[in-house]
Amino acid sequence: MAPPTGTTGTQLGRRQWAFAFALVTSLFFTWGFAGGLLEVLNAHFQTVFGISKLQSTLLELAYFGAYFVWAPFAGIFMRRVGYKKGIHIGLGLYSIGAVFFWPSAKYETYGGFVGSTFVIGCGLSTLEVAANSYISVLGTPQYAAARLNFSQGFQGVPSFAGPLIASRWFFTGANATSLGTVQWVYLAVAGLGIVLNILFFFCNLPEITEDALAEEIDEVGITDGQGPFWKQYRCIFGFVAQTAYVGAQVTIASFAVNFLVDQGVGIDQSKASQLFSFCQVTFTVGRFLGVLMLNFIDPALLLAFYGFCCSLFCLLVSQLPGYSAVACLFCLFFFESICYPCIFTLGTKNLGVHTKRGSGLIVMGVGGGAWYPPAQGALADATNTRHSYLVPVSGYIVMTIYAVGLVVDQSRKNGFSFRNRDELTDNLKHTPDDSSPTESLPGDAKGRSSSEKKVFSDELVGVA
Repeated sequence: MAPPTGTTGTQLGRRQWAFAFALVTSLFFTWGFAGGLLEVLNAHFQTVFGISKLQSTLLELAYFGAYFVWAPFAGIFMRRVGYKKGIHIGLGLYSIGAVFFWPSAKYETYGGFVGSTFVIGCGLSTLEVAANSYISVLGTPQYAAARLNFSQGFQGVPSFAGPLIASRWFFTGANATSLGTVQWVYLAVAGLGIVLNILFFFCNLPEITEDALAEEIDEVGITDGQGPFWKQYRCIFGFVAQTAYVGAQVTIASFAVNFLVDQGVGIDQSKASQLFSFCQVTFTVGRFLGVLMLNFIDPALLLAFYGFCCSLFCLLVSQLPGYSAVACLFCLFFFESICYPCIFTLGTKNLGVHTKRGSGLIVMGVGGGAWYPPAQGALADATNTRHSYLVPVSGYIVMTIYAVGLVVDQSRKNGFSFRNRDELTDNLKHTPDDSSPTESLPGDAKGRSSSEKKVFSDELVGVA
């Protein structure tokens, strides 16, 4: 058999793998910070511009609508030029959008904020296609969900820093009715994007190719990625699940400050922003705990359980009064933690030559965040914020159906398993071959002793 064309994650040496993993993981900090600020700007703009909850969701429509419009093009673009150039484009758009927050704040133009947010969304959707896909294929499929959860855990750090900044600088004193602080914060955000772009320019990021990924899974008899892209049902239904889930997640966060204030238990906007930050801390802790569980529990099975819990606690948030609903909101944030990375890795698993296109489609599902907030905003204006939380329940139910369907499909093909399986090794053992298993291992694993292969496996798991 001819050697694979290009590189796969399993062929990288330990040091090269760790460097690439750390470098791409740094990108998750970038959009975590932007997302955390966006969710509290929603409430801030209601005060400054005197707009309704429904009108304030134009920010989400612009931000997540950019994902829906731009992500497929980002996937196609990276198929031609590779991950690194895609990252440069994404960081460039991100910085440009953040810079334009300055004139929007200076002249107090809500439409300017909406347009700038759309540009930021285009940049971040490009980064998500690149970073999520790269981390997913940077090692064996068995630990893809654990790797991506670990990397995205660093997205949670700035996502709760954003609300803390808002509680201190957006909602207190003269800043509560002005946009002066907003322009300075987003200039700093633009500077962060420029610094990261410079660092990536001087760094050697190994390119992982789709041809090499396809040959790696073909060698062990996995045929999931064969055939035309429109027949990759795991990915296509993953797009539907991601659209529904992200829509639910975004609308939960977008109205969290309003929800906490409206509970009638003495919580003002500044305190609500702090509590929302603590919700994000809960989410981040849940994500890192999820990394540990995903090393041992099947990702589809764990996603199904978490999806059920999300549906339950979201329903309770919409029905219970006072602090009971607040407690359920914290539980909801915890069980949301692993959902996005698991849907992404399950939807793009073993796609081979369709990997980047599939990544673009799943990231396009983030556009669901554009449709749910207006629906919840309309219901909140018509009734109240608490009852409007019935809207996202539907998104969690769709995600749960997808996860349960994957569990059933996996059980039908390979038998039910509670534990996380190594598909490459399992299929290799059952692949007819005259050579020994050691000689048949792909990439750098060929010819290794048993102890060396264990070290190699540990390397692919990384810090997870």
